[in-house]
Amino acid sequence: MKIPIFPLRLLVLPLLLLASAASAQRPTDLWYFGQQAGLRFADGAPTPLLDGKMSTYEGCAVATTGKGELLFYTNGISVWNREHKIMPNGQHLMGGTSATGPGSSTQSALIVPDPGSGNLFYIFTVAPQGGRDGLRYSLLDMTRADGLGDLPRTNLLLVQPVAEKLAAVRHANGRDTWVLAHRWNSSAFVAYLVTPDGVQGNKPVLSSVGSVNSGPGRNAIGALKFSPDGRHVAAALWRENNKFEVYDFDRSTGKVSNARSYGPYAEAYGVEFSPDGSKLYGSCNGTGGGETQIWQFDLAKKGAATLVGRSANRKIGALQRGPDGKIYVAREDNPSLGVVQMPNAAGKACQYVDDGLKLGGRRSKLGLPNFVVVP
Repeated sequence: MKIPIFPLRLLVLPLLLLASAASAQRPTDLWYFGQQAGLRFADGAPTPLLDGKMSTYEGCAVATTGKGELLFYTNGISVWNREHKIMPNGQHLMGGTSATGPGSSTQSALIVPDPGSGNLFYIFTVAPQGGRDGLRYSLLDMTRADGLGDLPRTNLLLVQPVAEKLAAVRHANGRDTWVLAHRWNSSAFVAYLVTPDGVQGNKPVLSSVGSVNSGPGRNAIGALKFSPDGRHVAAALWRENNKFEVYDFDRSTGKVSNARSYGPYAEAYGVEFSPDGSKLYGSCNGTGGGETQIWQFDLAKKGAATLVGRSANRKIGALQRGPDGKIYVAREDNPSLGVVQMPNAAGKACQYVDDGLKLGGRRSKLGLPNFVVVP
């Protein structure tokens, strides 16, 4: 058989188109959070969005197309479609207040696209305060409800109980996704792989490392985040642990190892890495609130910690790196977010601004959107 030879220019054009499409993918351009607050990053500087209908005290997540167009968003309890209406079966998810669990959850929701389909998504949820609802997931199909999406299956149990920590990172194969949570009354992280065959719920990877997450239910509070390259993961441990921890992560195996601890920091809540991965930022509020602080940890220098910011707010919460490379700080019931302007810079040169970004009259609570990290 004669093998056809294509002109080089015909091969180059598709490659250029693929490269262009990849660079255009901005899955973190749209944020919905807090008291019907939102942000749009697509035009460079973030601008407020005023069309959101979600109110959430803490966790939330947003799904977009590859071009950054809205598909849906959730607070881990309800799911809103791109028309800002609750989906037909988009209620009663178990990432917050329910008949079996109190309050809200630090990272109540996380959305993971199905690696084998552009129409399927998984919404992972964690129960508040180590409640028995545990870690669950729901399947969302965008072909349903005339293309607006609906949930054919909800609240499928993976493990219980767990802390309020939930994060995800792309597998080393560039296709699959690791979803990471932490068991309650345990030192074990639990990682589940999402593949084109679905959520591998019967094959979790357990890693016993670092502090035991246990005690009163409030101890379950605190965020979990991956570094931009996916090689590290950080956790905030609230009362009575009062610390931040950093670990190594293997994107091929899902194993967590090599815990390093920073503390005490009373009521540690949010964590985020600088864009270059050299710094870790943590938010804490002091016992009972009122002593809001943002700390920077230089990961190349053991024990190097710098207080880089304080807030006029009584409580601050989540830290989230934006598409613009800045780190945004949730301030409870405030019409502005705090902003770390230059998070790669050492110490106070990172330039924390407390009233850094106005929300167009809407208010932040303690949460900001949770996204899959794609190295």
